[in-house]
Amino acid sequence: MLRRELPPADVRRGWLIRLNAQGVAPSSDGQGVLERDVAWPPQALRLGFWHDEPVALSIEAGGEAWPPARDWLAQISPAESEVLATALQVSHWERDHRFCGRCGHPTQRLAHEFAMSCEQCGLRAYPRISPCIITLVTFGRDMLLARSPRFPPQRYSTLAGFIEPGEAVESAVRREVMEEVGVEVGRVSFFKSQSWPFPHSLMMGFFAEATSRRIRIDGHEIADAAWFTPENPPELPPSYSISRQLIDTHRRAVATR
Repeated sequence: MLRRELPPADVRRGWLIRLNAQGVAPSSDGQGVLERDVAWPPQALRLGFWHDEPVALSIEAGGEAWPPARDWLAQISPAESEVLATALQVSHWERDHRFCGRCGHPTQRLAHEFAMSCEQCGLRAYPRISPCIITLVTFGRDMLLARSPRFPPQRYSTLAGFIEPGEAVESAVRREVMEEVGVEVGRVSFFKSQSWPFPHSLMMGFFAEATSRRIRIDGHEIADAAWFTPENPPELPPSYSISRQLIDTHRRAVATR
């Protein structure tokens, strides 16, 4: 687990994770993305402590073809995935908040916390986190899965969407399901959450019980949706995603029914 206490400014060595526009660098031992006990470059961004040793992020301009972050998430441990997710979100934040959103003045990163400070007007900008719901809708044993136009061919997944300003999480579940597939749901139960750093989402997973099987897709965000039995699912999302974990949890729960 990543300890989110930033190392002191005079610490210049420890774990290092390297990113560029193409992807994430493998460690020299080929076992993951974290390089141990290396000197940090001058512009390294401190992330915290990993196994009680300081860890930082280096954003590099080179065009080396490192594997995409999504590929790494399928290979590394959940604990290391947390460090990678933090690095990805901090890199986006550092890039996107170089200037104050209120007055346009250049900002400076504070050494003791994740914050970009404007010396002109005093505004502080923290890393953006976008809360989202992701929901497996069921009717008895069957699962309602849908296809986005952006998905690989034949892949179906659970329903998801951003929480709107002023909206309760459970209300977002009901609204998104109704908007995307025209289905009203009854009982809604929380499953778990997952950081999804593409670029800065926090996915909150739910199970939702449909009150009918009638589907009416929106035709924009959803290209197709259908009911599937646990025994005959379509092509599913990768195993590291919370979407797949929702599906697999339901399939295990009804396997003996």
